[in-house]
Amino acid sequence: MKPFNDGCAANDEFQSANSGLQRGELVRDLLRQRLIVPPVPEGALSRPALDRSIAEAVVARGTLFVEAPCGYGKSHSVCAGLRAGGYDTDSLRWIPLNGQDNSPSRFLTLISIALDLPEASDSNLQSGASFSDALAMMLVALEREASAKRRVLVLDNVHNLGNPAVVALLQQLVTELPEQLSLVLMSRRALPFETHALELENRFSRLGGEVLEFSRSETFDFFSSLLEQNRLTSVAVDNLYDVTEGWPTPLALYRREIDRQAELRPVQETNSIERFLKDSVLGNLTSAQRRSLRVMAELELCSDELFSALAPVMPDIGLMPSQAIELGLPLRTMAGRGRWYRFNPLLQEWLRTPALAGHTERMTRASYWFGEREQIPEALKYALLAGDDERVLEIASEGSEALLLGQDTASLLKLRKSLPSQLLERSARLRIVYSWVHAIGGQFRQARALIDGLDSAEQEEHAARICALKAFILRGEGSVVPALEMADQALTVGGLSTQGQLVTQMVRSSALCASGRFSEAREANRAASRLAREAGDSGSEALAVYSHARIELGKGALRYAEQLLRTGLDTAMHELSRPARIGETRLQLNLGLVLWHQGREREADRLLVTCGRHAERTRDLGLLLAMTIRILMCRAAGKFKDAFVWIGRAERTMHAWQVDEALFVPVLEALKASCWLAQNQVESAAQAVAKLEPYRQAGCVPELFPMMPGLLDCMQVRVEVARGDVVRARETLQAIRARFDGVIPWGVDLHIRLLDAVLVQEEKGATAAQKILVAAVADAAREHFISPFAELRSELQPLMEKGFGQLAAGPFKEALGRLFELRVESESVDALAEPISDREQGVLELIAKGLSNQEIADKLHISLHTVKTHARRINAKLEVKSRTQAIVRARELGLL
Repeated sequence: MKPFNDGCAANDEFQSANSGLQRGELVRDLLRQRLIVPPVPEGALSRPALDRSIAEAVVARGTLFVEAPCGYGKSHSVCAGLRAGGYDTDSLRWIPLNGQDNSPSRFLTLISIALDLPEASDSNLQSGASFSDALAMMLVALEREASAKRRVLVLDNVHNLGNPAVVALLQQLVTELPEQLSLVLMSRRALPFETHALELENRFSRLGGEVLEFSRSETFDFFSSLLEQNRLTSVAVDNLYDVTEGWPTPLALYRREIDRQAELRPVQETNSIERFLKDSVLGNLTSAQRRSLRVMAELELCSDELFSALAPVMPDIGLMPSQAIELGLPLRTMAGRGRWYRFNPLLQEWLRTPALAGHTERMTRASYWFGEREQIPEALKYALLAGDDERVLEIASEGSEALLLGQDTASLLKLRKSLPSQLLERSARLRIVYSWVHAIGGQFRQARALIDGLDSAEQEEHAARICALKAFILRGEGSVVPALEMADQALTVGGLSTQGQLVTQMVRSSALCASGRFSEAREANRAASRLAREAGDSGSEALAVYSHARIELGKGALRYAEQLLRTGLDTAMHELSRPARIGETRLQLNLGLVLWHQGREREADRLLVTCGRHAERTRDLGLLLAMTIRILMCRAAGKFKDAFVWIGRAERTMHAWQVDEALFVPVLEALKASCWLAQNQVESAAQAVAKLEPYRQAGCVPELFPMMPGLLDCMQVRVEVARGDVVRARETLQAIRARFDGVIPWGVDLHIRLLDAVLVQEEKGATAAQKILVAAVADAAREHFISPFAELRSELQPLMEKGFGQLAAGPFKEALGRLFELRVESESVDALAEPISDREQGVLELIAKGLSNQEIADKLHISLHTVKTHARRINAKLEVKSRTQAIVRARELGLL
């Protein structure tokens, strides 16, 4: 290997380790001018959580690797994070690397300048030293500096390093970092060497683009000034986030365009963003590579196998999808789906315009490729994109409507608008398929219109399928009993395929669960699971697991439901090379719901970020559940403005999706009422509850929210309590119990019991109310079911403050203490329903000293009978049964 030599010219290009290095004078002063920490741009978004993540990842002898495509703000994020972590300019050494730094000698010189190693250290190296030896001696010299303070070395644009000799030096640097040095690497691509050993030693951590991109709320914060000035609407910002998925640079460029008062255009047509995509993101690609990317952009999801299948109808293959992601382009691997990738929507939209020649042939080939793998929805989607009517009819006649259940319906609904009307007239089966698509999308009126338009012969021919479809629609509308009757009729008529029976059994399970008939619901669910396995339909298997988890949720078995959901997700993730399915999203969403019920907001938040996006892309109505959990989290944190922003987004999304109002209006009105009650805006809450009355009277039970009817009734009780009408509230509460006829979902039952405690406090006093509260807390603690307490926080606060000391110690009590801002250590005599009198206090103190009853009587000059009476009263007030328990409880309350 060539010895280390600082005589290399400052403008040396890529040099291999074994080739002769061009010689010249290397001017250290010129290189030193490059070592400047980049400034954080004016108006940059403050991101405390990201700053903490970066600061915490920078550890002694450790490496933080920040990997993300172009435009994700790697440099600015790291700079802001290090400054937030207390690192000043003197402790930072920042090297922006370029293609000219691929000479080992130049790379080593940059390192020595950055680490303040004297120039003399170069000349003192032995003439035969290798590059590796030179770096080792530099690090040893740094470690020997006793006075050296902690420093952070930042290597930016590491993707510019391609020389194997320089890569080897970089790996050595990462491995042999001295104690007083931390390293930060930033790159568009993965590192070209292994890091797992360092990860196991907690010396290596990675932050990816998914962390650097803006969240939806951060996007709104970023454009807050323009929103306040009415230069942008919240709808426009919402759309910006959907198109960019939080890609920071395009968002910043767009804001800059608006600040310049430029003419507003769609973000993908803005000049500065077009230049960014063309020059910065795709600037280093060849024409063949760009054409390959444009073909990938035609597909919603792409894999190397699918891309290779399109090769005969492509101009040439310059880049495979896996190679594109390795180059650091903004593609994303679809988690759990093997090597399937998708573009950032902004880049995808830009690449699709104008259309590339041969589009129809590629779509046709893609349709057949998916059809050969029995992935019917995707085959149908690409046949529609190809405009091949005969192929569409062929797929509709062969494919099962049950295979559409749990799939990506967004594309099929989008293509519905361009579907020739005569094509639907030609095929009753296609009408049924699209009726399923509309029903899954919550467009029940349109779904009914398609099947009602069939003539009598067609209805007779497809009677079983139509009954199964009607059962699904009725269940979606919340009509439980009619849905159950129609599902039974579909099974009785006969002639249903395996998949048709499967979906009908799932409808039965859902309806039975909503009726509180949990054992029968479980039997129907077992039948659906068996049929899913027979059909080999893993998407429906995931939905069957989701259905089982909903039954356990209805019974209040949160821990078992979580176990089911995690097992289902683990199973789904091990099936490779498959398209997206709604079933997995539903599993994730309901896991998020379980975590919310248990007060595990951080875990729930992480799940909602990923599955919420997928639900939005696939047009899954589960997105309403994701937004509901978001609203509940904001409400519990007292962020009412954010809660109403989420409610507004949910309303806009449901309207944009043309979802029937019966599906989402009750949910959102109830959330509004809850937020208004928490802010003591009783009349506003009352108006929202009044709007819910028709839904309450109809007894609708939404599939996504089976607890909704009971919770709407509880909302009426809460409004009456807030108005001070305790008598009417009691009557309403009793009516709820009577209506459920003893079969009450566990979550609703817990709400009822807590409201009962609130009413009893007004009717009979704190002592009786606290007994109800203690019993409810004990039941909720078994599953750590804390969400009802969060929902009823304002109503329960006075009672909880008095009765907190009586609750059994444990994690659930600690969680309640945090929720109600109470501490176990701060319990006092105020926690007692009835205070200890002065005479009883004297007796208690003597009991604590170990005196017998007779000794206490002699000490206080009272009779033995009086002492025993005082002791019984003390035990009753402290709610204990023995002298020992009384002493322990009294010390907890600070009485001793």
